[in-house]
Amino acid sequence: MLQVDVAQLHEDNSESLSLAWVGGRDARTAVRRESAAAAALIGHLNLTHPNSVQVIGAYEAGTIAELADRLFAPAPSAVIFADGLAPPPQLLEGAERTRTPLFTSPLPAARVIEKLATYLAKRLADTTERHGVLMDVLGVGVLITGESGVGKSELALELISRGHGLVADDVVEFSRIAVDTLEGRCPPLLKDFLEVRGLGVLNIRTIFGETAVRPKMNLKLIVQLQRPVQGGVSEAERLPLHELTEAILGVPVRKVVIPVAAGRNLAVLLEAAVRDCILQLRGIYSMREFVARQQAEVKKNGS
Repeated sequence: MLQVDVAQLHEDNSESLSLAWVGGRDARTAVRRESAAAAALIGHLNLTHPNSVQVIGAYEAGTIAELADRLFAPAPSAVIFADGLAPPPQLLEGAERTRTPLFTSPLPAARVIEKLATYLAKRLADTTERHGVLMDVLGVGVLITGESGVGKSELALELISRGHGLVADDVVEFSRIAVDTLEGRCPPLLKDFLEVRGLGVLNIRTIFGETAVRPKMNLKLIVQLQRPVQGGVSEAERLPLHELTEAILGVPVRKVVIPVAAGRNLAVLLEAAVRDCILQLRGIYSMREFVARQQAEVKKNGS
């Protein structure tokens, strides 16, 4: 079950929301995402269908003084008084009695809800891991995949030397932060490192500088490196007429397959694939344009 410890929630948002922990400091509660969407776990006071984090603004505060028992009965993960409000003494006592974290914030309730809804959506997002190298190429998140030893790390090193950025090598953590958005990050243990056969583990930040690494990227393209099959004939289509996709956490991602062969400049090919992906995101499809032009020429000559 995905969850966020309330103490961690306070630590991560205390500065941006000016959250002050005024009651229930010894509580050990957590915001859990079971079947509800993460955005539904934070909201204005709702005693009929209580949220996991209750936010009380000026409007709700006018009617809550008599509702202390009802407020804490559903065992909310936390209660936040926004709009610069001070909790009534009976609510402070109720928070201590039920061991419920009680916070205050000078910010408007709507702002607190908006910020925490985004925070919880990311922290409680569906996650998975993929083997490969995640790069920032021309501002596009690209996952380089392929069999072990096919040359993923060498290609990544070449791309870094050409000014692109490394996000993660070997293991990439993906989170679905929106319906159609996948965010890729590097596990803390592997941060900044790239393993290259023959050279060992390289600290990319130390060698190439701060601009050579990225903390995260949204995945837009998967590039699969394909070994040459026996006999030297690749199984990849010369003119792929059908667009390839691969689903990660239910999100379809554009995919291209690049055969690996002696003399091929994989970095240039990958950059070209990224540029074509950018055009596709803008609604420009080179292959469709070529096929349409070819069909028009055939029709012209046949008439």
